[in-house]
Amino acid sequence: MKTVKFTAMKDGDREDYAFLTEHEIEYAAKTGDRLLDALVKLDEGLSGYKITRLGHSLQAATRAYRDGADTDWIACALLHDIGDIYAPYNHDEYAAAIVKPFVREQCTWVVEKHGDFQRLYYAHHLGGNRHAREKFADHPYFNDCDEFCERWDQSSFDPDYDTLPIDFFRPFVAEVFARNAYDPAVIRAGERVALVNPEIASQRAGASA
Repeated sequence: MKTVKFTAMKDGDREDYAFLTEHEIEYAAKTGDRLLDALVKLDEGLSGYKITRLGHSLQAATRAYRDGADTDWIACALLHDIGDIYAPYNHDEYAAAIVKPFVREQCTWVVEKHGDFQRLYYAHHLGGNRHAREKFADHPYFNDCDEFCERWDQSSFDPDYDTLPIDFFRPFVAEVFARNAYDPAVIRAGERVALVNPEIASQRAGASA
């Protein structure tokens, strides 16, 4: 297999780095597939809930889809807990770092902060602060994270819910990770998009009927 000429980065030349860039672009194009493979491994993680961590992720994404959410929200609902295996104490930040170059700033912030917002539902049972979210009370995306957790995250542990399979979400993930990283037209800094779109939700419900 062809490789660069150098053994220390400072010795590389234009040809070396053009060669590496070509390979990196090709590798990055398959990020979505690798993430879906990693998501499946959530089934092997520590649980104790009535469904697996993968089941939870799929159920959250299913609820987002059925609420008429756009592609960014659906992908983030699916991937919001992907850090559970490798970063159990900051899984929210881990997931946010993965999606950050490819989704709206709004969605990245919600994924990054959802751990603090989720504490509302359980922290007081463990002697913790269930109101940790209040430090973000003045943030423009506060209500979005509140709604994300209430509608899609805390509610998605139901073994009887009709959850869609992982292959259903492949096109959404593929679309997101095929984007140009950090494209301002994708990041849309400061822009808010509603999590719920009743018109699209109705269309999707009709299509699946």
